[in-house]
Amino acid sequence: MATYAPIDAIREGQTGRGGSTSTPAPPGGGDDGRGGDSGPNYGARLRRARLGLICGVATVTMVFVSLTSAYIVRQGLPTYDEPTSSYVRDWGGTDLPWRLLGINTLLLLASSVTIEFARRGLARQVALAPVKSIPGVSLGAESKFPWLGVTAILGFGFLIGQGLAWKELHLRGFFVNTNPSSSFVFLLTATHAVHLAGGIIALLWAGITAWLHRPVESRRIVVDITAWYWHFMAVLWIYVFALLGFAR
Repeated sequence: MATYAPIDAIREGQTGRGGSTSTPAPPGGGDDGRGGDSGPNYGARLRRARLGLICGVATVTMVFVSLTSAYIVRQGLPTYDEPTSSYVRDWGGTDLPWRLLGINTLLLLASSVTIEFARRGLARQVALAPVKSIPGVSLGAESKFPWLGVTAILGFGFLIGQGLAWKELHLRGFFVNTNPSSSFVFLLTATHAVHLAGGIIALLWAGITAWLHRPVESRRIVVDITAWYWHFMAVLWIYVFALLGFAR
């Protein structure tokens, strides 16, 4: 025999007090970067930051691929000379200060090592944070070496070294408009220096977050993204260095 259930009783079970409909909260707090306990979801934020970094790195890579293509094509491209009414090869050459550029390379590689130590140190702090929160548990004092500060100093040293290399080129008689070869040398090295300066700004921001005593998880995101970008800058400079050395 069918049982009759009053509609009001059904509605009462589906609505909360005050007549508002109660809907279950989505697990994990949705996709707003917060966890189920209304706390920040640093794992999701880190993944989104890394995805943004990949997009930025891809853009910079395409810029240098375009410059490389123009560099190689321009080497064998003749130019029309009006006085002689003929095509001449005006590529010329550039006497690069290889020793100074080699020192700059070592500085940048050393800075890549120091920032990796900083990245791993913060990742370790994040991993041990739940253990430290347990009452009565002590992991002992950790040595805090200023890896980020050392990285910033080495980065500034690299930029200063690049400035000295440009000055040495001027002393050797090579300027931006001397010949197509010197133009590309200044263009490639200056473009890399500008992007590296962006990495130094990110390093300074990472230092500010530490000074403001931001949560270690938030600081880890900044340092992690900066470190991977810095590694990319080091690899990119090795590529530029090799390009100027072999494709000339």
